[in-house]
Amino acid sequence: MKKELLILFAFILVALPSVGAQEIIPLYNGVVPNSKTAETTLVKESFGNGMYRNVTTPTLEVFLPEKGKETGAAVVICPGGGYSVIVYSGEGVMNAKELAKNGVAAFVLKYRLPDDAIMNDKSIGPLQDAQQAIKVVRENAAKWGVNPNKIGIMGFSAGGHLASTEATHFKKALIDNANNTSLRPDFQVVVYPVISMQEKLTHRDSRTQLLGNSPKQETVDLFSNELQVDATAPPAYITHAADDRTVDVDNSIGYFEALRHNKVPVEMHIYPKGGHGFVFRQQGWMEPLLKWIESTTSSAAK
Repeated sequence: MKKELLILFAFILVALPSVGAQEIIPLYNGVVPNSKTAETTLVKESFGNGMYRNVTTPTLEVFLPEKGKETGAAVVICPGGGYSVIVYSGEGVMNAKELAKNGVAAFVLKYRLPDDAIMNDKSIGPLQDAQQAIKVVRENAAKWGVNPNKIGIMGFSAGGHLASTEATHFKKALIDNANNTSLRPDFQVVVYPVISMQEKLTHRDSRTQLLGNSPKQETVDLFSNELQVDATAPPAYITHAADDRTVDVDNSIGYFEALRHNKVPVEMHIYPKGGHGFVFRQQGWMEPLLKWIESTTSSAAK
């Protein structure tokens, strides 16, 4: 998977225009929770080939629509990368710009990658950052012209696992939340997502990075998000390619079924071909998503 990503994003970087977001902000004010402060200084965060590695300083990069085009909707984007890198330029920035062009404010999350060297509990590090991202966007909604009731989360591949984790684990705050701000996304979008951590279905590298080599079954179940769905989960949009050889499409199908059986509104688009990372090769894939976001958020309170 790592070799495929390197080749793919070398191409993407050539195709992408130079990027200038309105703002890049630190995700936390002060100490990052669950961090081994002294050890963090020994790990060097890096960026190359459109990807981040060894993230120690989580951030949000802000892409706002042009004045007059705002819909009030916003999306926190979690790029993928097997929980070992963050495919930031391709799955993050590229899609953020397209969303903003269509009136949806986009916030690309550079989240901490699971690492025992810098975290006390690496399994919850990315989730803490996803919760904090929803919290920051919701608490600053007025500043960015966002409706606080139209804030969703979107994830690709392992970032889809993170997005679905936030969408099913929002009731327990793993961050400081003195204002009791809702950490529930108003909607979720998962694209060729890793959903399950179960042995026969998961993407093995993602599971190992997040949970270690021999996780307890209760931990595996906790982070298998098809098992964590209940009626409070936010509406979902799922898309995948049937011929994906990296992340089995049954991840998406199982998640769809869990949501449907809990009567959570869900729409799924499965393409017969496209493989993993099809968004880089298939034009127009976002068109039905944009219609779904508009429909899903149209009745949100102002």
